[in-house]
Amino acid sequence: MTLKLDRIFYPRPRRLQAVVAASSLALLAAQPPATAAADELRGTGDLGVVIERASGRVAVVDTSAREVLERIEGLGDLSHASVKFARDGRFAFIFGRDGGLSRVDLLSGEITHRIIQSGNSIGGAISQDGSLVAVANYEPGGVRVFDSQTLEPVAEFPALYEDKNGEEQRSRVVGLVDAPGNRFVYSLFDAGEIRVADMNREPGAAPPENGKAAFDVTRFTDIGKKPYDALIGPDGRYYIAGLFGEDGLAMLDLWHPEDGVKRILPDYGRGEARLPVYKMPHLEGWTMAGRQAFFPAVGRHEVLVADTADWSLADRIAVHGQPIFVMSRPDKRQLWVNFAHPDNDVVQVIDTEKREVVATLSPGEAVLHMEFSPKGEQVWVSARDSNRVTVYDTRTLEEIARLESESPSGIFFTHRAHRIGL
Repeated sequence: MTLKLDRIFYPRPRRLQAVVAASSLALLAAQPPATAAADELRGTGDLGVVIERASGRVAVVDTSAREVLERIEGLGDLSHASVKFARDGRFAFIFGRDGGLSRVDLLSGEITHRIIQSGNSIGGAISQDGSLVAVANYEPGGVRVFDSQTLEPVAEFPALYEDKNGEEQRSRVVGLVDAPGNRFVYSLFDAGEIRVADMNREPGAAPPENGKAAFDVTRFTDIGKKPYDALIGPDGRYYIAGLFGEDGLAMLDLWHPEDGVKRILPDYGRGEARLPVYKMPHLEGWTMAGRQAFFPAVGRHEVLVADTADWSLADRIAVHGQPIFVMSRPDKRQLWVNFAHPDNDVVQVIDTEKREVVATLSPGEAVLHMEFSPKGEQVWVSARDSNRVTVYDTRTLEEIARLESESPSGIFFTHRAHRIGL
């Protein structure tokens, strides 16, 4: 079912100091530059960051030299933190679990801006034109949007819905991504909805009399129970939400939103005993190779293969444990898969043509994330409890470097700045 909301009005951006005075947002003092890494002229295309969650800091890394350049501290609670990059590849936006949003200069090592924008957040997105950064929040449930240069607030979309008793509630928001057309798409875990926020304004339009800017939000209700995460394909057409409360996945075709949300892989898991879920998989790592799309199965020792012609289940690939990330090498020939506890000391490599596991590697204890270099000749793997990041040659599958890192989790390279949904 598709509903169109009335236009929603939000205050236009004002100077940050005035906004803070008028709201509960807490602006934290910008930190002084950590180092003078920008002394020499250089690009940022081979830079990235590694989240060091236990210390509330990130390590800025050089993927060509395979070394840590510097560390930036003072970023708050970085458990489950994620990162997006400005389109110039110089600035990184760090989304902390404590509601913190930080803008970091990779060249100077400076935190240029930092705010606490909610009590509990779960990632974010950068708009297609690079001007806006959005944050998905658990507490209070909703999406908040900020100017990417100043972190001044631009809009807020409360995730309001009516529960079964007819009472208004706010849902936790998950699966926030950017989409073509300068839109943000996200899912409401508690309400079972997908919503699309159109961040375009009428060219030259004068603001309403009360000095507020307007954005439209479209609701897609009854998509399924408990969407826990979502992804958008590399071309920005399909938005797919994983469902924890029932079988299958919910798919929205953004080329034809008027068709509503459809259920895909509806028979996946049907009639089978559910296994304990040790950690929810992340759908960011989906991949498409030709007509094949690969997904981590919830609570099962399987990677699912869907035929994108009709989104039917084409195959199941047995793997070592419950998959968390299923990530593709940029040429789509390999999938690298990590797993939930207690099998999280292993990474497996799948040949997408043969649909079979071709290697099992042991990068360390508690493998949390993987990231490919822009053209995929190497992959970096974080092992939290071994306090290291291991770099593999993806052709030979041999270890080629090892970096010491305190409790590393997410790894994010700047080439994500130019990919939809990343």
